[in-house]
Amino acid sequence: MSTLKEKTAQGLLWGGLNSGIQQLVGLAFGIVLGRLLAPSDYGMMAMISIFSLVATALQDSGFRTALTNIEHPKHEDYNSVFWFNIIMASSLYVILFLAAPLIGEYYHTPRVVPLCRYAFLSIVIASFGTAQSAYLFKHLRAKQQAEAGALAVILSSLTGVGMAFAGMAYWSLATQGLVYVGINTLLQWHFSPWRPSIHGITFAPVRRMFRFSCKILATTIMTHVNNNVLNILLGHYFTPRDTGNYNQAYQWNTKCYSLVQSMVAQVAQPVLVSLNGEEDRQKDVFRKMMRFTAFITFPLLFGFGLVAKEFIVTAIGEKWLASAQLIQILCLSGATMPLSTLFSNMIISKGRSGTFFWCTFTLGLVQIATMIMIWPMGIRTMVIAYTLLNTSWLLVWLFFVRRLIGYGYWMFFCDVMPFALAAAGVMVVAYVATMPLSNLIVLLISRFIIAVVLYYAVMKIARVKILAECEQFVKRS
Repeated sequence: MSTLKEKTAQGLLWGGLNSGIQQLVGLAFGIVLGRLLAPSDYGMMAMISIFSLVATALQDSGFRTALTNIEHPKHEDYNSVFWFNIIMASSLYVILFLAAPLIGEYYHTPRVVPLCRYAFLSIVIASFGTAQSAYLFKHLRAKQQAEAGALAVILSSLTGVGMAFAGMAYWSLATQGLVYVGINTLLQWHFSPWRPSIHGITFAPVRRMFRFSCKILATTIMTHVNNNVLNILLGHYFTPRDTGNYNQAYQWNTKCYSLVQSMVAQVAQPVLVSLNGEEDRQKDVFRKMMRFTAFITFPLLFGFGLVAKEFIVTAIGEKWLASAQLIQILCLSGATMPLSTLFSNMIISKGRSGTFFWCTFTLGLVQIATMIMIWPMGIRTMVIAYTLLNTSWLLVWLFFVRRLIGYGYWMFFCDVMPFALAAAGVMVVAYVATMPLSNLIVLLISRFIIAVVLYYAVMKIARVKILAECEQFVKRS
């Protein structure tokens, strides 16, 4: 028990450091790029990102998750996945290369054609690292994954900023993505001891895993569509500038909740899988993960919403003011995203990839239908609807988890709502207390300090156990 607890704690620590470093680097370079590039540059990349995400999901085909769910995967399993991914990725790139003119026609923007053919090279590059990534993930090598991700994001961000200074516009963003994938893949090879072989290649393990992995694949694709549904539709119905304004808000919101989401996702599935057959213990561990996630995600996202306007205008200029207003809405759904990830990891760990798929697929259909109906009402209305749908969908995830492990609505309420209410109350107090201030920088700093101090004080006075455990672990580390 202590060994698993230590691995989980170390995984959360390194997952948090990985996310923290990546988000801090992303924050710094995002500010620089936001000042150098126009909203239309971000819009160009936002319009094609869904195609790259879907293609990457297809080349992975859910086998990273499938390998993790195998108790003791063998060399043949990893090797089969490795060669399958390369073949799949190469085929997909050829298809997308030929389909680029159709993408340009859909968005009424011919300039995206060469951009597609360049940016989609990341699909082929990423295929060489799927098996290596699965090995590191399966063996809870969170420290190595953190080091790879941190170095990749730093070097790729430097590349993107350098090209932006040279006036390369949206090409700098595309190159930044390629460099990140390339460096991350190389470092995964460096840290993983597993190596592919060309002798005795067989795709039988892939066929055995496909029944499970195909549902993960379909769900991953649907998740990407769900997350990017507004980028897809805004690029069609509105201008690249409008799409860029929304995408800037979406990216900052994602940077914020990914700090928690990545931390939890780094360990949740492997740990929960290892506890299958120990139902009571598994539920206890899951509840502790849920409390830890809520303890961090609500103050983080609500706090970012509190200072969104001041932060955006101060950091990247008034040209992005429209994005700041959208961030304040998106932060509400952003606070629930890590909780949804934890629910989905619980479902996957039970081998219920079908449930995972249908839950995600249904959300996607509802979102797409809703957005198509309401788009004439404007972007703000679409963002509000997107936020309400994703927040309320937590109850759908909870319904299925309740059937699997008996984690009921009252347990969820007790684990999550105290942190949500405390964070909301703290932000209201911080907002009211700083209303007389007018200087944006002073307002930003004041709200940040007041919110942090108040939230910590509330948690300390309430003697929240998860805070005490976090403090003890940090002291031991």
